[in-house]
Amino acid sequence: MNAETGFAPNVLAAECPSRAVLKHLTSQWGVLVMLALQDGTLRFSALRRRVGGVSERMLAQTLQALEGDGLVRRVAHPVVPPHVEYSLTPLGVEAAARVGALTGWIEANLDLIQAARAEA
Repeated sequence: MNAETGFAPNVLAAECPSRAVLKHLTSQWGVLVMLALQDGTLRFSALRRRVGGVSERMLAQTLQALEGDGLVRRVAHPVVPPHVEYSLTPLGVEAAARVGALTGWIEANLDLIQAARAEA
């Protein structure tokens, strides 16, 4: 039972707050950002290079959402030009490992998935 909401978390229930976390974590960019940060702390520009195809705007929005969920830590250093670093929180490390298992399964079965798509 969740103390704030008064009910047990159930991601299948439309009103469950876990749905927002699921949306942030499993979005196209959320998954890739989590995987990219598994190797350690990165600055915004390095993270953008690491996650191919993401725009600055989408990366910023994704990082804000993941930070809001307590999965990513943002540290701004008081220098000019601005120096901001992103890393996974302990909760983020755990989530990234689980997302990594899913992406590992996808990569291991990609041939079968693509064959199924071709047949559809």
